[in-house]
Amino acid sequence: MHVLVPLGKNQRCPRLTSNKKPDAAIMTPLSDHKQREAYLYVAPAALMVGVFLILPMLYTTLLAFTDWNGMTAPRFVGLANFFKLVADTNFTRPFVNTLRWMVLGVVLPVGLGFFFAYAISGLKGAKLMQICIYIPATISASAAGIVFGFVLRDQGALNILLDAIGLGALKVNWLYVQPYNTYAMIGAYTWQATGINVMIFLVGLQNLPKEPVEAATLDGAGGFVLATRIIIPMLMPYVVIASLLAVINSFKVFDTIWVMTGGGPARMSETLAVTMYKEGFANFKMGYASAVAVVISALSLVFSYLYLRNMLARESQV
Repeated sequence: MHVLVPLGKNQRCPRLTSNKKPDAAIMTPLSDHKQREAYLYVAPAALMVGVFLILPMLYTTLLAFTDWNGMTAPRFVGLANFFKLVADTNFTRPFVNTLRWMVLGVVLPVGLGFFFAYAISGLKGAKLMQICIYIPATISASAAGIVFGFVLRDQGALNILLDAIGLGALKVNWLYVQPYNTYAMIGAYTWQATGINVMIFLVGLQNLPKEPVEAATLDGAGGFVLATRIIIPMLMPYVVIASLLAVINSFKVFDTIWVMTGGGPARMSETLAVTMYKEGFANFKMGYASAVAVVISALSLVFSYLYLRNMLARESQV
């Protein structure tokens, strides 16, 4: 039996000590041999990133300040290529089209991805629906562009269908009239990109805690209210991932545009990625094309940073 003795006025509580030594495996740093071994595991991936990502980025940035046709020696021109971009009328329309792609290329695939994921989650036959929605994502963008090109051309399947049902007055040369051609290509891109977002949101829905959803359901929330007030706020990390991927992909989309319209007619459906290709590999203005590439990278970084900052600020307030 232990007896507690009160301390006197000038007495202090004895310091508790332990003879147990700290775990050496935790306290001791890695030996030099182990550190070298760890670096060897990381080295191949770091080498690949450095050779195929960082070095080309640095080289492209340096070329943006030169005048180079790909054959002669580059000539340093400072900011001349960027000033030319601002004054070039052929740059304005691709820039506006890129902004359209950025907005609609995020809203449509991400929005439809959440809608389909939320609609089929928990339904019988959901696996079959997932497969059907995801199949377009397994098709190459060039193949998808060819298919939609046959559907949307002047004598394509869509206009033939409109004639057949008596709506011939609505026929449009979808791939050669601005802005219909841009919207048609965004539609083809959305058809292909939605499946990936469905899978992202299905993973998120499966990992959601059930208690808040059940409590909201008991309180009478359902449908739109349940999705917007409960589900989407809890899915915010997945929304961030899907949106960032969509922003990056919308800036670099090329093959769909190149196959369906080639940026035409009269460069009216070009984006910055198509402009970069044409200036570099058709007009042999490598320095100017590199400046366009730098602008694309800067825009994607700025929009990604602003989006992340806004989303993180919202999460901190929850």
